[in-house]
Amino acid sequence: MKPYFQTKTVTLYHADCRDLLPSLTADVVVTDPPYGETSLAWDRWQQGWIDLIQPTSMWVCGSLRMFLQHAAEFANWKLSQDVIWKKHNGSNFHADRFRRVHEHALHFYRGTWDSVYKSVQVTMDATKRTVRRKGRPAHTGAIENSLFVARDGGPRMMTSIIEARSCHGYAVHPTQKPVAFLAPLIEYACPPAGTVLDPFAGSGSTLVAARDLQRHAIGIEADEAYCESAAKRLEQTVLSF
Repeated sequence: MKPYFQTKTVTLYHADCRDLLPSLTADVVVTDPPYGETSLAWDRWQQGWIDLIQPTSMWVCGSLRMFLQHAAEFANWKLSQDVIWKKHNGSNFHADRFRRVHEHALHFYRGTWDSVYKSVQVTMDATKRTVRRKGRPAHTGAIENSLFVARDGGPRMMTSIIEARSCHGYAVHPTQKPVAFLAPLIEYACPPAGTVLDPFAGSGSTLVAARDLQRHAIGIEADEAYCESAAKRLEQTVLSF
């Protein structure tokens, strides 16, 4: 299929992802599929897409409700961790529940954990102090050694809660994710110069984040209007300082 948009590092297709996924490979999938939680025409869960994924590492954004409803479709995948995106504002679909200011991103993999690429992310805001690990309670079982060694006053392992402003006010897509949230997920699971695949590219946030991190990216989007929006974003040049 001829790409809708293409550069040296980014390829975007206008298609149903289920038609292309069997022939596409990458180092990791990073995607935000339709949750299927509303009556809106675009919000329809695409049955069968998970079975067509070729890469063995996958970040999927979604709500807890979405993951529970489609748990059987993830049966062939192993869950390694979950990350929370904390927004600066939230959605308020119900007047009788807590105001929702977060979304989930779950990391799945197939095969052995040792074969999965991962690069522990750090932040440069550690507090200078001495940390002593207490004895583990009997019920916790064996805990593997960390890939990251902390230093007093130095970097610390990034937490599982990532705070990033939502795209409210400038979003092109109704569920557009900020690049600041997607970038750590990509850096964690995609090696330098590797390839990121997004079957539900929307307005192209995953592709932009991958490009900015000097990764290759492949995106698929079924709505031509969003393909056009993504292409315009990707045409913008990243300035080096």
